[in-house]
Amino acid sequence: LLLAALLPPRMAGLRVDFGVLLEPLGFIKVLEWIFSIFAFATCGGFRGETTVLVSCKGVVNKTVTAAFAYPFALNTVVFSAPDPRRCGGTWMDVYLVGNFSCSAQFFVTLAVLVFLYCIAALVVYIGYKHVYQQKSKFPLIDLAVTSITAFLWVVSTFAWTKAVSDIRVSTGASLISGIQSCKLPTTTCRFVSVTGMGTLNVSALSGLLNMVLWGGNIWFVYKDTDLYIRSKRIS
Repeated sequence: LLLAALLPPRMAGLRVDFGVLLEPLGFIKVLEWIFSIFAFATCGGFRGETTVLVSCKGVVNKTVTAAFAYPFALNTVVFSAPDPRRCGGTWMDVYLVGNFSCSAQFFVTLAVLVFLYCIAALVVYIGYKHVYQQKSKFPLIDLAVTSITAFLWVVSTFAWTKAVSDIRVSTGASLISGIQSCKLPTTTCRFVSVTGMGTLNVSALSGLLNMVLWGGNIWFVYKDTDLYIRSKRIS
């Protein structure tokens, strides 16, 4: 409605044309929309658990677990106690190591914002492509947003990929060495398992694909701007 109020009547009318989805500009935007869903769904929807087998005073082979999930503030995740008496008072609260919430939240927030922007852009491409092409400021705005988004995908993807690697280490077998209670003569601990992190690997991969898509899309958006048209005239 706001767009219609700002534009002349002959330009403000809705003209639905799904053919734009077969063009690079529209087709890539659909792919960006799809992979943004993969990014925030695989990262934000992950639920994991790491398990240790403990034998201590009065307890034999008791399973203790620590459940972790988005936003992966692992330093707030505590293992369950082996028994109500906490191994005769020798078992202290054990937390996982690391806080990866900044990387995770940055990644998911960007993916959600990209998801919303892609919907808005597709509405413009499909219904108001004539407005987009006749008003030079719209392609320029699109180019600016696309360039900034491509840069943010690079930053967030590298940060999140590093975080995934660190999460795997923090929840893996090496955590046993950091449990002080397991170092007591009367206590033995053995790492059992951790939830597979294939989903997190997919999220990092989707970030990489988004990075490539948005980087490549800069060129196709640029071709609709006056900058490209002027450069062609000069050449």
